[in-house]
Amino acid sequence: MRRSYLSILVAIFGCSMNTPLEAADGNIAIAIHGGAGTMSRDEMTAELEQDYRRTLSTALDTGYALLEQGAPGLDAIVAAIRVMEDSPLFNAGKGAVFTSNGIHELDASIMDGNTLNAGAVGAVRYVKNPIEAARLVMDKSPHVMLIGEGAQEFAFAHGVERVPMDYFYTEYRHRQLKKVQELEKSGDAGLTYKFGTVGAVALDKNGNLAAGTSTGGTTNKRFGRVGDSPIIGAGNYANNRSCAVSGTGQGEFFIRSVVGHDIAALMEYSGLTVEQAAREVVMKKLVDLGGEGGVIAVDGNGAVALQFNSAGMYRGAIDARGRRHVAIFGDETWPPQE
Repeated sequence: MRRSYLSILVAIFGCSMNTPLEAADGNIAIAIHGGAGTMSRDEMTAELEQDYRRTLSTALDTGYALLEQGAPGLDAIVAAIRVMEDSPLFNAGKGAVFTSNGIHELDASIMDGNTLNAGAVGAVRYVKNPIEAARLVMDKSPHVMLIGEGAQEFAFAHGVERVPMDYFYTEYRHRQLKKVQELEKSGDAGLTYKFGTVGAVALDKNGNLAAGTSTGGTTNKRFGRVGDSPIIGAGNYANNRSCAVSGTGQGEFFIRSVVGHDIAALMEYSGLTVEQAAREVVMKKLVDLGGEGGVIAVDGNGAVALQFNSAGMYRGAIDARGRRHVAIFGDETWPPQE
């Protein structure tokens, strides 16, 4: 039997050979986001900023603790996303924005970088944690995406918690809807891409990558609009051969640009690093198309990219070197200076 060139090299050099697979062995890393958009220190109170940083830290540390214990990356990202879905601060779960008729329709997706299995739900109502419903679609059905009433029926049949519609009500989001609708009457706006979508990506001790994204969509959306968050390859993607990606921003542009898969493809086929690939897609391809937003991404070695073309992005990361970062504004750089 012929032995591959790589296997011969490994036999000769043993464990000293720094292959990507060995580099990933035992490494863990996680990154989260809570949405990208126009954030400025002048428009945010010290108390609100503290609340955001505290919740981001809780989500980040919750996911990371599971990775440290040897849990699969899929478990870690679901746990991190649940923290943000349960917070009124973000446009996902509890803090979801209103549709044009004053209700809430939620989207989420998850992907396993090892098997390329994925699950997603779109335009669901009454589902407390859409990321759990997406996980069940991946694990308990032969499908990738379920939408609307069918997705709800499936989720509740598998034990996902059901909540009344007023669970999602927040005064801030209601005022936001009224403001947008007033602008719409004057011809200035039809919907708004206000920040808030949440997501997480992780590398676990087994070298497997995972990604998840959850959102309430856009304020004043109608006609069952669904954005990029539940679209595999657009707002969410994971592949052990390259990286895991979760996006946030103007969903229509992320769909047209196939942002998540494009970043992975640039790594796999062009040899770019995760940082280079994320920058190419977010800072060039998206910008050229007119899209705004950002991504978090992690590769198989535990390197993390946090890239956005908006004024800021709620974000956090702990990379394979243990470097920790929680940030909001555009001038908070990653990786941290050493």
